[in-house]
Amino acid sequence: MSNDVKEIFLGEAGPPPAALAAKVRTLAPSMTRSMQRVAEAVAGDPAGCAALTVTGLAELTGTSEATVVRTARLLGYPGYRDLRLALAGLAAQQQSGRAPAVTADIAVDDPIADVVAKLAYDEQQTLADTAAALDTVQLGAAVGSLAAARRIDIYGIGASSLVGQDLAQKLLRIGLVAHAHGDPHLAITNAVQLRAKDVAIAITHSGTTGDVIEPLRVAFERGATTIAITGRPDGPVSQYADHVLTTSTARESELRPAAMSSRTSQLLVVDCLFIGVAQRTYETAAPALSASYEALAHRHSTRGAGGR
Repeated sequence: MSNDVKEIFLGEAGPPPAALAAKVRTLAPSMTRSMQRVAEAVAGDPAGCAALTVTGLAELTGTSEATVVRTARLLGYPGYRDLRLALAGLAAQQQSGRAPAVTADIAVDDPIADVVAKLAYDEQQTLADTAAALDTVQLGAAVGSLAAARRIDIYGIGASSLVGQDLAQKLLRIGLVAHAHGDPHLAITNAVQLRAKDVAIAITHSGTTGDVIEPLRVAFERGATTIAITGRPDGPVSQYADHVLTTSTARESELRPAAMSSRTSQLLVVDCLFIGVAQRTYETAAPALSASYEALAHRHSTRGAGGR
């Protein structure tokens, strides 16, 4: 990339070029079909689309100029000019030797070695997409709320419930009061007890899970700080969230349901939250973590628990 182009990107508005493909994968399922055509075009051929005017891209995709502009804004850019700059940057990165973003679907007759390779690639892509799209300002604000919280409630159903349990046990080990609720009735009865200085976290890949949205709404109305970890930042859950942390949205396949890849991206966000909180509360977190290690040490001894 030339110095002139680099200088343009330093001042550009919207997500950096590396985040563009991740944003398309995350938001495309919630777009209209015409907007999807624009998004797929820019992600599939960034160099070609960067050379087009707004009218040219509208003609290429069989849409209107207004649709192109709306798509650019939904992807996080103030206008089409800013999207074109990001496309040029993405094209330059790809020409410099970066691996293309491809989908590695698993077939029913794939050898196990191919399954391992495809899953590893997909996990890496999911993590990279999540990292690229994650809003660090929102993340920092969420970390600050958790570090100062009197009590933390976490809501999740199914695979998201497992992620919630992971976050709760991490926070408990550094001395925070955190509870994960997989039962929707218990989630609501706990949410009504929340107040200011408390934090409620909803984990929902789709952003539409009613059993997760309802307790978050209750917590929000009770004055608690609310956080949504979701693959659909425009979904209903976000209307009750003070902070939204977006995870990658992977394409579902026959042998790999979306819950598998969504869990990977959710766990990355959970780890980011935990590390951030541990950093903010290090003076109390470090002794608490050491105490939890010591309390469990005998259970890992070959002489304890029947030799196991």
